Amino acid sequence: MILSAYVARRFLRMFVMIAAIFAAILFLIDVVEQIRRFSDQDMGLIGAAGLSALNITASFYSILPLITVLAGIALFLGLSRSSELVAIRASGRSGLRVLAAPTVTAALLGALAVAVLNPMAAATTKRYDDAVSAIRSDHGQTVSLGNSAVWLRQSLLTPGAGNDAPRGQVVIRASRASPDATTLYDATFMVFAPDQGPTRRIDAAEARLADGAWQLSNIKEWPLTESNPEAMARSTARLELPTELTAARIRDSFGRPEAIPIWQLPDFIGGLERAGFSAQRHKVWFQMELALPLLMAAMVAISAVFAMRHMRGRKMGLLVLGAFGCGIGLFFLRNLAQVLGDNGGIPPALAGWAPPIVALLFALGALLRLEDG
Repeated sequence: MILSAYVARRFLRMFVMIAAIFAAILFLIDVVEQIRRFSDQDMGLIGAAGLSALNITASFYSILPLITVLAGIALFLGLSRSSELVAIRASGRSGLRVLAAPTVTAALLGALAVAVLNPMAAATTKRYDDAVSAIRSDHGQTVSLGNSAVWLRQSLLTPGAGNDAPRGQVVIRASRASPDATTLYDATFMVFAPDQGPTRRIDAAEARLADGAWQLSNIKEWPLTESNPEAMARSTARLELPTELTAARIRDSFGRPEAIPIWQLPDFIGGLERAGFSAQRHKVWFQMELALPLLMAAMVAISAVFAMRHMRGRKMGLLVLGAFGCGIGLFFLRNLAQVLGDNGGIPPALAGWAPPIVALLFALGALLRLEDG
């Protein structure tokens, strides 16, 4: 027990040190990028640093598996170079018992990251997007889900004006949408003029998204600028309303599951499906987040296959390179499984859990062969 606690502390220290180094590198790179990106906005260093602090959280969270494999390599190299690993083996402890402590520690760190860092990354991503929109005064398109409705907001040019004219806003509410986001059902369009408030309300049984316009059918329109809108209301079979939205933009608004805290993701998936959208990408992401602790444990096991041995000279460099290369390979295999899951090629549970399980089993098999010949 004392030995396991010692090895776990060593691994945790390595993990924190490497994580701090990567966080600092990401922060410095992002500060430079923010200054370059908003050079025309006269943004100072403090403003760029604030945006970078919001932006790097999600990036840092995404590279946790790579930080884990580096921490595992550093741990086992340190134990090997100090001959502690030889002493542990001489005392009768097997390699698997030595591996158990950092593997469990990595899994606990993964669980903590999913429970705490995942919501933080989602919140900071949203704050960053809002800050960028405020800097650029870009409030063109917004898509969200209510309990039983789809809400969209789009910009709209003032009728009869040039491209440089102030934009109006259209708020759209629909009971549901088609899976490809091209058709809204039981839709209500509220048209807002700049600095004036609502000017028109349009109810449509169906709104189909065409090239540059909503094609509304079975509509009723109220002019809200009149004293008695109901008396001036008119019903028509069809109407076109200009829009800058596209089906791809609407789908992409729901295409960032990493911007949703994992605790809210099951309800959000239910809302997407009730609204008629496909929730495949969110289901895959949810399973991958649940499997993150196992993935981090697999990363430690991979590093042990190459680095948990007494080594010197050039062989050490090759083994370290092999360990890191296998970690990178598992990282990209996980991304490939995510792509296959997003496209519906494999079930979400298989996309999330298969890569870490396969990697862990292969690593344990290799360790058993090395230990017992």
